[in-house]
Amino acid sequence: MTKTSFPLAGRTVNRMGYGAMQLAGPGVFGPPKDRAAAVAVLREAVESGVDHIDTSDFYGPHVTNQIIREALHPYADTLTIVTKLGAVRGGDGAWLPAQAPADLERGAQDNLRNLGLDVLEIANLRIMGSIHSPSEGSIEPQVTAMAELQRRGLVRHVGLSNVTSAQLAEARRITPIVCVQNQYNLVQREDEALVDELAGQGIAYVPFFPLGGFTPIQSDALSRIAEGLGATPRQVALAWLLHRAPNILLIPGTSSLDHLRENLKAAELVLPASALAELDAIGR
Repeated sequence: MTKTSFPLAGRTVNRMGYGAMQLAGPGVFGPPKDRAAAVAVLREAVESGVDHIDTSDFYGPHVTNQIIREALHPYADTLTIVTKLGAVRGGDGAWLPAQAPADLERGAQDNLRNLGLDVLEIANLRIMGSIHSPSEGSIEPQVTAMAELQRRGLVRHVGLSNVTSAQLAEARRITPIVCVQNQYNLVQREDEALVDELAGQGIAYVPFFPLGGFTPIQSDALSRIAEGLGATPRQVALAWLLHRAPNILLIPGTSSLDHLRENLKAAELVLPASALAELDAIGR
């Protein structure tokens, strides 16, 4: 039986959380087609026990944070909102690096204003790398800037996104790191060793694109296993991540109430050893 919760920045959160990226318009840019539906999804997520929401002010930009504030402010004391700094959006929707100290402070202030917060509980430094995969190189200047935001009281805890093991080690010499958010799912397994490294240290690993992102996972084996369990392929892919390591926290995103309910039920899905073995083989 998988554990349903894990420590995050001195709190305990349910391992099935929610990612707000899809609440913005197409391409994570501009407003959603149905703002009321986005508000409803957030409210039902929290009412259903979600206490960990992932967001960023560069989603939209500003859109998702403003919707979160409309839906959930004033926030429950038990709700942990995690955001990201390190990028901005161009007028055409392009994702642009914003990693200088002034950029990171501006990003923190934007998040605080649009979320309606006095301090960001957790802010992940999003290294741009190869957009969806990390690349080596020192991140000391950016992490030092994050530590300064922490010292000034704008950020309570620091996390990292899109980083390598070496970059994590470099960052931890500067300030404590409470979580790492990298791409990882049933078929994207480059972080196998890092997942286990962090599990051994009690640090949360939060996979982005847990269902494949803009190109959803397609696998005949996954579909066959799901059918045999009376579940959907999405549910099995999420359940596999929960079984993979106890420190994995999930943040599947959706703007659909039906998909939200489907995702949340994945936390109750028990995968037999034979299914786990077959799923493990998909990514290898």
